[in-house]
Amino acid sequence: MQSGKILVVDDSPTELHLLSSYLVSNGYTPVTASSGEEAIEKAHREHPDLILMDIVMPGMNGFEATRKLTRDPKTSHIPVVMISSKGQETDKVWGKRQGATGYLVKPVDERTLINKIRGL
Repeated sequence: MQSGKILVVDDSPTELHLLSSYLVSNGYTPVTASSGEEAIEKAHREHPDLILMDIVMPGMNGFEATRKLTRDPKTSHIPVVMISSKGQETDKVWGKRQGATGYLVKPVDERTLINKIRGL
């Protein structure tokens, strides 16, 4: 994907700003959400081309939100890349089982993120 709208989901304003700035500087349009519930609502309303999903958030976590999005016929076509500080292999496997198409461990540098996006 060379350009497009990307939904960035993270409860950290700093992380949202950082990831959004990476996207903007590479020609993408970021849309942000700070919870799993908001991510689902924005995915339905904004129709993003990709979702970058944090895992550890209050309320609905990223695993739950990913599972709901990837099993909903209206959003199941949207790839989800999980971005989390949870770097254990079991977390990565669980993310894939919820429907994630990729998994990156924080902190994510700009080149790694953009290469992952372009590879989808």
